[in-house]
Amino acid sequence: MINSSVLELVPQSVLSWDFTVLRDGSPVAEIDVSWFREKGVLTVDGVQYPVYREHVMSGAFILEFNGTQLARAEKPSALFRSFLVEHAGKAYTLKAESALFRKFILLDDDREVGSITPAGPITRRAAVDLPDDLPLSVRVFMIWLTVLLWKRAARSS
Repeated sequence: MINSSVLELVPQSVLSWDFTVLRDGSPVAEIDVSWFREKGVLTVDGVQYPVYREHVMSGAFILEFNGTQLARAEKPSALFRSFLVEHAGKAYTLKAESALFRKFILLDDDREVGSITPAGPITRRAAVDLPDDLPLSVRVFMIWLTVLLWKRAARSS
């Protein structure tokens, strides 16, 4: 792994898909997931970042700040749990480690540089180990993308 500090993802309540992101036990971000569409608001160090899908049922997922696109993610295939994430001219792959488990890994080219690992098979708590050279807002965006796929899977099961 690259230089990174582990964050903790904690659901805000048993039934909620909203989360708090902790570093060393202190909140650093909140993830507010919309009930109806794949959009939400990320609050990182007190600053709000809208996240949304370009079109109602298709298109890239966008992280925005003050009308400027900070990062975008596209699903290369509807069949696989993965995203191509672009930020500052660099591309990463965020994908499920395997078809059977909820752990996601972050690849820089073909090299694993991070992960989002559930604390157990039925919990939504997770350890987040993503590179520190990515802004926290972009790391939280990657967490939000992972949460979206977990939510889709929960609805379909």
